[in-house]
Parts: sequence; structure tokens; C-alpha cells
Amino acid sequence: QVQLVESGGGLVQAGGSLRLSCAASRIIYSINTMGWYRQAPGKQREMVATITSSGNTNYIDSVKGRCTISGDNAKNTVYLQMNNLKPEDTAVYYCNAKQVMYGIVTNDYWGQGTQVTVSS
Repeated sequence: QVQLVESGGGLVQAGGSLRLSCAASRIIYSINTMGWYRQAPGKQREMVATITSSGNTNYIDSVKGRCTISGDNAKNTVYLQMNNLKPEDTAVYYCNAKQVMYGIVTNDYWGQGTQVTVSS
């Protein structure tokens, strides 16, 4: 069973920085998109940032200019550098990898989540 393993979460003061990392327990082929999602208490899970195998990135508006996603889909690694963190960034952050074959998402992999807490 393939696992996505996240690290880098923690407690930080507002204005601080964190770098989240994610790697697969073994190589997953045909990964088209990797990304980070988050879920705050009482809220739905939302996309934070994604990166495709061609390097195209996408961010939720609330993190644009503060976060940078990077990684190597072929190596199944993805990172999220988060700067100028705000209390509203507090959430459990999940790594995601989408395997696409013949234009169809054949597998949707998730990590176990890492807690990010930003104090005011």
C-alpha cells in the first residue's frame, strides 16, 4: 500500500514560516498532479496549492504571494513553503497525489495530515 508521508507542520507565531514536505513510500508512476489541501475545524477540506508534472502551479487566493509549491512529480515529492503565516492558516494540511492514465484519475492518494497552528 502506497503512503504519502508528510512532515514539517508545527506551532508558529503569526508572521512566521513553515516548510511542509511530502514523499511517497514508494514510486507511483503516472502522477499528473501533486498538491496540498487543508481542513480547519468545522470547515470543508480546501485546495491550497497544486503543481502539475509540467510545472504549472495553482494557489488558493488567500495564500497567493505567501506560499510557494515545488516538487518533482516523477520522484513523488512535493513541498510547500509558507511565509507570513496567519492564524487563519491554522488547519491540518494534507498531501495529495493524483495518478492520471489516459486522461482519467485512476488513483487519488492522500497523506495522513500534518497540523499547522498559527498563534496570534
